Amino acid sequence: MDLSYTPEEEDFRERLREWLGKVLPTLPPKPSPEDWPARRAYDLGWQRMLYDAGYADVHWDASPTMRLIFLEETEKAGAPYVGANFVGLLHAGPTIAAEGTAGQRARWLPPILRGEEVWCQGFSEPDAGSDLAALRTRACRDGDDYVVSGSKIWTSHAEVADWCELLVRTDPTAPRHRGITWLAMPMDAPGITVRPLRTLAGSAEFAEVFLDDVRVPVANRVGDENDGWRVTMVTLSFERGTAFVGEVVAGRRVLGELARQARANGRWDDAVLRRRLGRLNAEFRALWRLTQWNVSEAEASGGVPGVGGSVFKLRYSHARQELYDATADVLGAESLDLDRPWVLDRLSSLSYTIAAGTSQIQHSIVAERILGLPKGR
Repeated sequence: MDLSYTPEEEDFRERLREWLGKVLPTLPPKPSPEDWPARRAYDLGWQRMLYDAGYADVHWDASPTMRLIFLEETEKAGAPYVGANFVGLLHAGPTIAAEGTAGQRARWLPPILRGEEVWCQGFSEPDAGSDLAALRTRACRDGDDYVVSGSKIWTSHAEVADWCELLVRTDPTAPRHRGITWLAMPMDAPGITVRPLRTLAGSAEFAEVFLDDVRVPVANRVGDENDGWRVTMVTLSFERGTAFVGEVVAGRRVLGELARQARANGRWDDAVLRRRLGRLNAEFRALWRLTQWNVSEAEASGGVPGVGGSVFKLRYSHARQELYDATADVLGAESLDLDRPWVLDRLSSLSYTIAAGTSQIQHSIVAERILGLPKGR
């Protein structure tokens, strides 16, 4: 498999680097992590700048390799993260681009690209845990609408979202993977209650969402009724396939900074720590190569990442936790100071073996879909 870049791709990289070098110094200061309306405005403003410069559609209109280059270069340059645009750009948008009708693509994709609308993800439920197919939020057909009742938890950016990618059960009598439907729900519809959740790191980018007879047009269904599980696998393939690319680049940067910090405070004299950082450096280099391999596979299969994303997500989740555990070794007592670099990152890293599918779920996917092992009972 050829992991090298074509002249066209390298030209795209150089043009992007030049543009980032010009525009990033002009950006206003980032708002407080606690001020989500301000963060929404900041993130949408950055997305609009990308749109005006011709880079907005890279997440689903460009090739997977171009997407990889974009994520790599923006992270290296310290460009703003997608933030409140995360679900729209990296989950819902690519799913609608791959599975939506022409009318749905025309309605929802341009506002995401122009930085006009924010999406949230309504997948997880309080009683389902990591078993997404155990969801119980019901949607009953009533003419041209579905009437939705239930609740969701860990709904990313619900408090500032315009739309929600929502999983509902439309046929409770069908086998549990076959009675699910994927809907686009307007967050201003009557019957929706949003209650923000504060994380261990002190932020509130998640929320509980309660749905009380919310009417969602049938026209907002992506894919066929009761075919939502297959559509969801497309969504999750993007979430596990390329959504973490920038974080791998960030992890490699943190390793370099960590080594410099260790030399400055004397921790570099610890041979055990040096070996640990060296092993992590090899780990993140391997993860980057795995990312390139997954992107090449996606390129050959029409642009949708495959189950190799689960291999990546499984290993990356643990590598990130190991990386930020190493920052605690370097910082010593200062690792308890929430104002120090990396401390909040260490707290957030604890969620990575749960978010986007737990490590146990990823083990099952790898065992069944890649190794061909029998399903557990």
